[in-house]
Amino acid sequence: MDLMTILLLVIFAFFIFTMFRRNKKAQTQQAEMRTKFVPGVEVMTNFGLFGRILSVDEAENKVVLELSPGATATVHRQAVSKVVEPPVPAEGDVTAPEHGVLGAEGSAAEPRFGQRPEAQQPEGQRPEAQLHETPEQTLRRLEGEGK
Repeated sequence: MDLMTILLLVIFAFFIFTMFRRNKKAQTQQAEMRTKFVPGVEVMTNFGLFGRILSVDEAENKVVLELSPGATATVHRQAVSKVVEPPVPAEGDVTAPEHGVLGAEGSAAEPRFGQRPEAQQPEGQRPEAQLHETPEQTLRRLEGEGK
């Protein structure tokens, strides 16, 4: 065999080796993620829906997600793309979920992009007030905003 044929075979073998290695790595990541699919875990689907797992049907490969209180969706198990980890605050940050992020002086920091300052929001429309409302309360609030 000449040098060019040997070099071509080595390159071909290298590509096959990296392809199998990448597939094996992806399979182990998928298997690890599947072990995290238990009821109560926050997940995101391939099409961008966020929800909490209510139940997993191994035989049918179905997952029932709670998208919001009272609203569920049944999706194929492969449609769930990742487990959403809750954000961990940095060591220097002092957060108070009820009152926003506090700065060094203890006053409320500037609102993030797209958020209204709390002082301008009426009490019933503040995000923390909407977290624990029932579906009926949500409908009444939304109907009242449209007038």
